[in-house]
This record gives sequence, C-alpha cells and structure tokens, in this order.
Amino acid sequence: MSSIQQLIVQQQENVRRLLENLKAEQQAIVSRHSQHIADCAKQKLAIIDNIKLVDYQLGHHAETPLLKTDEQLITAVAAIQAGIAECNTLNEVNGEALLRAQRTFHKLNNLLQQSRGKHQMTYNSEGQATNTRTLGTDLIA
Repeated sequence: MSSIQQLIVQQQENVRRLLENLKAEQQAIVSRHSQHIADCAKQKLAIIDNIKLVDYQLGHHAETPLLKTDEQLITAVAAIQAGIAECNTLNEVNGEALLRAQRTFHKLNNLLQQSRGKHQMTYNSEGQATNTRTLGTDLIA
C-alpha cells in the first residue's frame, strides 16, 4: 500500500491535470473545435475516475487520521480542495458556454430552415423543425 504522502502527491497531480484539461476544453469551446472538445471530455472523465480512486484509497488508508492531525497534510488537503473548487467553477463555465453554443446553433438551424420555405417545413418527434423537399411531390397515386 502506498504511503499517505504518496497518495496526496498523486491527488495533487490529478487535480493539476484536471485543471489543465478544463482550460484546454475552454480554449476548444472558444475556438469551436468539436473534436478537441470531445477529446477533452474523454480525458476529463478519465482524470475524474483517477481522482475518485485516489480519494477512495485515501479514505480507507491506515494513516487516514493523519489527514486531520499532521499540519503538512492538512495544508495539502486544503490545497487539493481549493483546486477541486476551481475545477468545479471552470467546469460550470464551460458547460454554460457549450449550452449557449448549442442554443445558438439550433436557432441558426431553424432560421435557415425557415428561410427555405415554410411550406416544406415539418417537425420531428423531438419538436425540431426539419425541411422536407419532397413534401407531397413523391406520391405515386
């Protein structure tokens, strides 16, 4: 079993990597590079899984009581918690930016469909407007 100090260092590295990933994701959102956004999301999930694993190991470690008594460990845990809080804030900002971009895309898509002609427009099961070029023209009988 790893020492508690090694686990703390590993967790600090995980939080640092997550913060870097979220900043890269933010840049990908700004530049509207969809593949990079998807890659960042996959990496983010892997890093979060590592954070959960190390957190579990810390919680079940024989030296866990030291996290509340050793000053050096208390400081390290506080730094990790501050890093996680920063990651949460940045993740919320990224999520809101993605939602705004998605809404803008849907509005633009609907405007484009409307400009093609209201007579050809129908709606799918999700309520999204779709444009059917063959509306009534592909009937045989």
